[in-house]
Amino acid sequence: MSELINNREYRQKALKEIILELHQGKSVQEVKIKFDKIAEGMDPAELSLIEQGLINEGLPLEEVQRLCDVHAAVFRDALEKNPELSVAPGHPVEVFMSENQALQKLMDKEIKPILGELQQASDAAGKTVALQLTGKLNLLWDVDKHYRRKEDLIFPFLEKYEITGPPKVMWGVDDKIRGLLKEAKGIAANYQSTQKQQLLAKMEETLTQIEEMIFKEEKIFLPMALETLSEDEWYQVLMDSDEIGYCLVEPKQSWRPSREDVNKDVTNLANEHSSVHVKFDTGVLSPEEIELIYRYLPVDITFVDKDGVVKFFSATKDRIFPRTRTIIGRKVENCHPPASAHVVEKIVEDFKSGKKDHEDFWIKMGNKYVYIRYFAVRDKMGSFAGVLEVTQDIKPIQAITGEKRIMD
Repeated sequence: MSELINNREYRQKALKEIILELHQGKSVQEVKIKFDKIAEGMDPAELSLIEQGLINEGLPLEEVQRLCDVHAAVFRDALEKNPELSVAPGHPVEVFMSENQALQKLMDKEIKPILGELQQASDAAGKTVALQLTGKLNLLWDVDKHYRRKEDLIFPFLEKYEITGPPKVMWGVDDKIRGLLKEAKGIAANYQSTQKQQLLAKMEETLTQIEEMIFKEEKIFLPMALETLSEDEWYQVLMDSDEIGYCLVEPKQSWRPSREDVNKDVTNLANEHSSVHVKFDTGVLSPEEIELIYRYLPVDITFVDKDGVVKFFSATKDRIFPRTRTIIGRKVENCHPPASAHVVEKIVEDFKSGKKDHEDFWIKMGNKYVYIRYFAVRDKMGSFAGVLEVTQDIKPIQAITGEKRIMD
């Protein structure tokens, strides 16, 4: 019997039968005893392959998605015994895992304590606590970028290897989490004392689903992807990640494939990139020159596209409002405190409608007098293309008196 138990083909057949029993209505407890007898030595990728096989055999995708958490619950004990993934620093998988750690820390250290406060808060104090929660949920929404990199960059490679079912199942769960998080944010932002239990219940479900996804990624999805994708494909994932952005933390260092000729290709690509020039109506510049111009402009610039997504910021030496690459891909309203988010939304709405073309603010910050300007960006046809934020310390300008000519 032992030789059968250790046979991967036999185990997969038995595991498939267990999953089908779950789909037929048996409880986790009923099938777990049977599962424990064959679980030893189970490859983390086997669950995904089994789900793929069931979908290929006609089990509806929606049904697999519906019981996705049950599958993970049955296999949890066996999967938790598997060693932690070990990958080089800066590898996309390491970045995903670092983001998961940051998400777990945000939930454990910041969000859950606020929920505890809300549970005990009086009706009068509840709105203030809910406002604090809204700010943390804006940070938690960074998980959207984590999921988008997974969906847009890794899933296509898996599909190339005919692994299509598990990504679709996971994408459906990702969308469920996005929906839960949006609902929780909506309740918290417009909190009424009668909604306390509704908000607490919604938050419990949201955090549980995010934690379950962390488990599925690290114990099932990422090991399976590591087994499947080549180094060249992982490098392509890495190269395309900046455009979407990162979740809560930035990669500490970059990773390169170990294959020698790949590294040569990387060097050649960098050389080719440096020789490319961008033609404007008023001149031609290299990418390096463009970056240097933004770096040395005496103002800080941030660009938000027409969909409200932060796409670019200038990395000046002494930025007034510090920025990190984690802001790239984030919705602009989530980059501002909850109390002022509605103001930002109104500005963008006025720009889109054509009611306004710019909006200015000025505030004192320590020894700085900060001038913040928002401009509607429109294309040649006049269509709304985004918002440009320009920030400058104008105190030195205000101190200017008299004249200083270039010949002086």
